[in-house]
Amino acid sequence: MLPRHVRRLLAIAIAPFAVATAVAVMVLWPAHTHPKAATDLGQPGRVVNATVGDVSAATCQGGGRCFTVFITITSGPDKGETAVLSDLSFGPGSPRLNDGDRIVVGRTVDPTNQRVFYSFADFQRRTPLLLLSVFFALVVAGVARWRGIAALIGLGITGAVLLRFTIPAILEGESPVAVSLTAGAVILFVVLYLAHGFNGRTTTALLGTLASLGLTAVLASGFVAASHLSGLSSEEATYVQFLTDKVSVTGLLLAGVVIGALGVLNDVTVTQASAVWEIHAANPTRGMRALYRSGMRVGRDHIASVVDTLVLAYAGASLPLLIIFTFSGQHAGTVLTSDVVAEEVVRALVGSIGLIASVPITTALAALVVTRTDRLI
Repeated sequence: MLPRHVRRLLAIAIAPFAVATAVAVMVLWPAHTHPKAATDLGQPGRVVNATVGDVSAATCQGGGRCFTVFITITSGPDKGETAVLSDLSFGPGSPRLNDGDRIVVGRTVDPTNQRVFYSFADFQRRTPLLLLSVFFALVVAGVARWRGIAALIGLGITGAVLLRFTIPAILEGESPVAVSLTAGAVILFVVLYLAHGFNGRTTTALLGTLASLGLTAVLASGFVAASHLSGLSSEEATYVQFLTDKVSVTGLLLAGVVIGALGVLNDVTVTQASAVWEIHAANPTRGMRALYRSGMRVGRDHIASVVDTLVLAYAGASLPLLIIFTFSGQHAGTVLTSDVVAEEVVRALVGSIGLIASVPITTALAALVVTRTDRLI
């Protein structure tokens, strides 16, 4: 355990961040944590569950194959009734329905309230996703024991912060960057201390993460502005602007960079702090410089693997887009500097720079805490 004066210094160092986070939460807290739902999102006005009963094939009048899909409604006002799906095509990319498939259908009533039409909306996925979530929780708890259970609780808190604070605050017109930084700080304070305990190692990792997160936000703001990125390269961002004029789409882009880098930063800083602590425990006679160099050797290996992981994560999410550009036959330089690809480039590189910076920052803080704190008194 660290000496009392060291713990006091760490508490003094982290206190301004804690106070600033609490004040920011109070200032930015949304008046409505459940935003009003939009009525025009390109989806049916009401959706109900159904089960595919039979799929019949026949010859169309103009040739080719036509299909009639009979369904049994399993929820809603028409539960138990049989109906036929309308507006269902079987072209390339269309869903393939088979007997027994559990689906979601849109329910539409004609203006005379005499006829009800059903159209395919999606497949029901609740059961497999629930099973996957339970399996994930069992694996985490089985391998990491109490730490894993604490991490799962932290994951739930993270989801609550994003859904009850981040998204509603942004929808009410607050700065997406300020909201994302505040949400990130709240998540870090709760998740790190919950998963790793209240100790000097965790506080050191937290300080390194907060510093790196702030650097990431500054870099993102600068390079998004310098690159003249609009944030409108995706259909989703364009639709958000159509739904409300309170949200800055460019701000959303910046907030996405901050939140996207948060999880990886957390991983790196905790690992670096732990590495320095263990190296010091193995040889307490090492000075700060020697300890820093040893910690950085571990950190460089971590950087080499995690940076690649971060870039591949962004590339994996953009694979369909990259394929489209490949078919377009455009020059690689033109593709990489286009608005839609440049967004992902900025996300990946800014996030990676923040990640790299977190290693020396956290390593230096950890080496200082475990070796030279007596000189700070």
